Amino acid sequence: MTMRRLTRKTAAAKAIRTAKLATTMTKWRIGFQTNGKRLGSPTVKPTRRWQLVSFPGPAGRESAGIVDLMAIRKNHAKSNSRFKRGDLFEIILIQIKGGGARRPKREDIQRLRAVAKRYNARDVVLAEWLKKTRLKFYKLGKNHRDLIAAWQEVDPGILFR
Repeated sequence: MTMRRLTRKTAAAKAIRTAKLATTMTKWRIGFQTNGKRLGSPTVKPTRRWQLVSFPGPAGRESAGIVDLMAIRKNHAKSNSRFKRGDLFEIILIQIKGGGARRPKREDIQRLRAVAKRYNARDVVLAEWLKKTRLKFYKLGKNHRDLIAAWQEVDPGILFR
């Protein structure tokens, strides 16, 4: 094997490990922000718990598609006569970036918005994690033109209340 092949394998393995860590840290942070009370674990007092659904590919690696993680829970708000309380869902779509991964491009943002519209998602969130720094959450805003202004930093405690 040449040195170049070894470097590529090492870089690929590092990218896979970083992606897994970023996903783990995102799940942990959401659980931490909700004190675990709203993240799938039963509690004494009934709460509207978020269920986190990840979409791993083969062998736990990254899968195809724009959404990496979905937070979903039943919506218990009063509804019209067609649906009863608890029939509908609240959905938050999450894209996770770890290490030196670049932010979504304009085409990616358009795809995220299209998927959110298709499933009537409440929010679209970008989770960015760098080793030895805190995980940051960004909510997709209405700005279509400026890629940096499209993402507004948000407290996950507000998103997942």
